[in-house]
Amino acid sequence: MSTEYGIHTRVEGSFDDVVDATIAALKEEGFGVLTDIDVKATMKNRLDVDVEPYRILGACNPGLAHEALVQEPNLGLLLPCNVVVRVDGDGVVVSAVDPALMMGITGNSELEGVAAEAKSRLIRVIDSLKTS
Repeated sequence: MSTEYGIHTRVEGSFDDVVDATIAALKEEGFGVLTDIDVKATMKNRLDVDVEPYRILGACNPGLAHEALVQEPNLGLLLPCNVVVRVDGDGVVVSAVDPALMMGITGNSELEGVAAEAKSRLIRVIDSLKTS
């Protein structure tokens, strides 16, 4: 499943288990999670609104990030790669941003290789969750 700006899959299991599996899959592909935003808790605390569980994981592969930042110092504006885990009806959806699309907005063709590598790794993360 995909949109113009992301890669998605529907995963069976509890929300918390899918979050844990997603973090583990990211780690397997060399990504660390720099930020973890609990949207459900934030909406409740800030707006007193109840929403379905929704987490935004800011994933970063240090080697790829370094390579990209050397080629495009302002690329930090587009980092980290966001991965969303959210409840959707009776399932959980995991989505990752398409790094090739994000880096493509810079117009810097030197980023194509690192963008393709980051995208390949995130596709493997998403694909690994389909069987978990």
